[in-house]
Amino acid sequence: MDTSVALVQAYLHVNGYFTVAEYPVLEVFHGEHARTVTDLDILAFRFPGAGHEIIHGTTRQPLGGRPFAPDPILGCRADRADMIVGEVKESAARFNDATRDPGVLGVALARFGCCPPEHVESLTRRLLRRGHAVTPLGHAVRMVAFGDTPDPKRQGAWTTVPIGHVVEFLRHYLRTHWQVLRHAQLRDPVLGVLALIEKWDAKRTATSDEVEPQSNGKV
Repeated sequence: MDTSVALVQAYLHVNGYFTVAEYPVLEVFHGEHARTVTDLDILAFRFPGAGHEIIHGTTRQPLGGRPFAPDPILGCRADRADMIVGEVKESAARFNDATRDPGVLGVALARFGCCPPEHVESLTRRLLRRGHAVTPLGHAVRMVAFGDTPDPKRQGAWTTVPIGHVVEFLRHYLRTHWQVLRHAQLRDPVLGVLALIEKWDAKRTATSDEVEPQSNGKV
């Protein structure tokens, strides 16, 4: 998996989303020949009220003692089901032409059952025009571009989340809950690396606090 995609996937997991990464969209020709039109970097779905509770101590209270809310920059309503069609760039945050193809988006929406097939075409048009839409079933579908600052030549109606913000959000999440998370075996490779960096930082800080400056006896 692309490193940037893995980073965004970890970020969405922390925010309560189930994800599919680098989903291929195929075009089939006569004679059973097919080609890959594009890979959709991230497809993510979050149920209303999704969150996480890391239990600790004998009180069995949620980590931090307060309800979990998704990162505000995502623009997700916590009380409504939310689907993200995401593009991930190391450069300017934008959507490729292939991803903005109504046929490609229609395949993704139909494949994951976000709405009945007869509504796919109209939903796709609204999604491309406004960057978001609500399905007949009542949940949101949104286009979110992850990357550097927006490309002024290719800005659209989609939501933009800077990759730098994604990194800082994950580091802040680990740092805030470090007393609990440092005991966990984090299987996600991105969170695992960031946790290792956090552990080294914690050790270095502890070591520097223990070392006191030595006087050489001179004034």
